[in-house]
Amino acid sequence: MALLGLFGKEKKESLDKGLEKTKESVFHKISRAVAGKSRVDDEVLDNLEEVLVSSDVGVATTLNIIARIEARVSKDKYLNTSELNTILKEEIVALLEKNQPGTEVDFSAPLVNVPTVIMVVGVNGAGKTTTIAKLAHQFKSAGKNVLIGAADTFRAAAIDQLQIWADRAGVEVIKQQMGSDPASVAFDTLRSAVAGKHDVVIIDTAGRLHNKINLMTELSKIKRVMEKVIPNAPHEVLLVLDGSTGQNAFEQAKQFTAATSVTALAITKLDGTAKGGVVLGISDQFKIPVKYIGVGEKLEDLLIFNRYEFVDSLFSSK
Repeated sequence: MALLGLFGKEKKESLDKGLEKTKESVFHKISRAVAGKSRVDDEVLDNLEEVLVSSDVGVATTLNIIARIEARVSKDKYLNTSELNTILKEEIVALLEKNQPGTEVDFSAPLVNVPTVIMVVGVNGAGKTTTIAKLAHQFKSAGKNVLIGAADTFRAAAIDQLQIWADRAGVEVIKQQMGSDPASVAFDTLRSAVAGKHDVVIIDTAGRLHNKINLMTELSKIKRVMEKVIPNAPHEVLLVLDGSTGQNAFEQAKQFTAATSVTALAITKLDGTAKGGVVLGISDQFKIPVKYIGVGEKLEDLLIFNRYEFVDSLFSSK
């Protein structure tokens, strides 16, 4: 199975570096799981199950992976423990292939919808602002004309933070005063995008509200208002999850996917944590594609998620 060559050397190095802490943790645990064992037996599988669960892969996904390895052991009769990393890579990739679409983002490809509208959702602190700026940077670098809408009007400094990051990316922001109606900001942004012939519109939204209005009701209102300007907008609802929170990211994903029509996921802050295994669990459990992973603070540090490259970085012995 060819796992390399899909990213290019620079991107692969960024991914390897971003997953360093997770990889070190996983390898240390796997080494202990197979200590003194020459072949993969029931004890090794039990130990491996514990390794995966404690690495934030999640119980359901871990059981799926173990079942696949058990099937390999049964079929091949004898598997050397030295082969375990290779087997893990192959079986995890095979598992993810069932739930992840075969196509990845291509920022330079022609857009199906012009303008393409992306609504970004997620709790405060998950990395929404930086993810928006990084996305805008990627699209702009690929020759797209990008516009950002600052519809998180309920959090102090949210608009200012978004403006700072948008300035770094060299992208214009449509904004109003703090406390303004978020749907009104989204409406103005889309009208400006149509008038200015923008290719991509990215709408920021609140992670929580200070008043009693239900957040998900507010998101639905924003979507309805946008449809008045551009039918079928937004074309993508991107949920941003903080990978360093481990299992809490699962809970956030459950809440948001139950309450609004999330179509894609971005998992951030993987460079500062040993909990990168959460990407595998979320990718497997939610039938929503993980499109992006964040591995640093720079504008270039939002990578397109590729299951082959990700698993290779996580389980390669080199």
